Amino acid sequence: MITAPLTPDLLRGALDVERTPLGLLPHRLPARARAQNVDGQLAMAESQPSGVRLAFRTRATAIELDTVPTKRVYAGSPPRPDGVYDLLVDGRLVAQGRVAGGHCLVIDMAAGTFEHRPGEPGTLRFDGLSDAVKDVEIWLPHQETTELVALRTDAPVEPLPDRGRPVWLHHGSSISHGSDAASPSATWPAHAASLGGAELVNLGFGGAALLDPFTARAMRDTPADLISVKIGINVVNYDLMRMRAFTPAVHGFLDTVRDGHPTAPLLVVSPILCPIHEDTPGPGAPDPASLGSGQVRFMATGDPAETAYGKLTLRTIRDELARIVAQRRADDPYLHHLDGLALYGEADHAELPLPDALHPDAASHLRIGERFAERVFGPGGAFA
Repeated sequence: MITAPLTPDLLRGALDVERTPLGLLPHRLPARARAQNVDGQLAMAESQPSGVRLAFRTRATAIELDTVPTKRVYAGSPPRPDGVYDLLVDGRLVAQGRVAGGHCLVIDMAAGTFEHRPGEPGTLRFDGLSDAVKDVEIWLPHQETTELVALRTDAPVEPLPDRGRPVWLHHGSSISHGSDAASPSATWPAHAASLGGAELVNLGFGGAALLDPFTARAMRDTPADLISVKIGINVVNYDLMRMRAFTPAVHGFLDTVRDGHPTAPLLVVSPILCPIHEDTPGPGAPDPASLGSGQVRFMATGDPAETAYGKLTLRTIRDELARIVAQRRADDPYLHHLDGLALYGEADHAELPLPDALHPDAASHLRIGERFAERVFGPGGAFA
């Protein structure tokens, strides 16, 4: 086996790569943005490599990758399964693997505490591959912070060349991050990108799509051909702002993105259906009755009457996003809107309900990705 140097040019989907004593740690926000962040949830989410993949061309029949994953353990809940690595060869999923061991992050949702327990590297191995020249992608676990330690192959590797695909830059919540998706290439943005023939840069951050100015600046400064922002669920379940602050915050976020991408197709996507927050404001919280049951469920704790005073629900956010886009389109013909209910609505919820009352399941991720590809990448779509 040949040890291939782990260099940033072997990575796709990361905005920054931190060199650590052991190797490389991909980040989905640049260092300047991370320095301005004070939220531990976002710090954890942006270091989880949703959409990040090693990409190279090789004749290798065997590949080994040493990593140090960070596992999450929720107090009162059973251990989560190890994260999945997807091996794609010439764009087709051919194998999956997991890495045991690594660090452990113990999260107590009731107390709001985190405890980090250090661990050791583990090894992922794929073999039995064809000895033909091929394009290889190893998609890293979308919800496990993953430090890359060593890459070994039985033939030389070279960075994957530009294949002429448009770069799609997307920002959203844990749903875009991939919560409850089956694997990293099966999150709805990854599935939509595959169907649409795009190179994905996924800035979906679990619990952290909150119209942060530093995220808007990161998008402004990231080369992209196609851009989308999915706004709403985190603003509601954090009870972060009222309509008076929400509207100018959306305008400011879009203004900043436009500063770097004045004519790129820019799609604003409103929230998919989430019954607990359709007409009930946040904050959202774990349902105490579900703690320790093996399936944490969420609930809305706000008062629906307070929407009269500007508290936000998913229904009011959908209406306001549609109004904002319609207003801005008078001066921005490249701006588009997609109602999230077209991706997952009442009929979908009746068939595929949200398991924890907040996040779509694996089958729903694939459905959302297919619908997004059809409506957005397909004929007449914003990215057509």
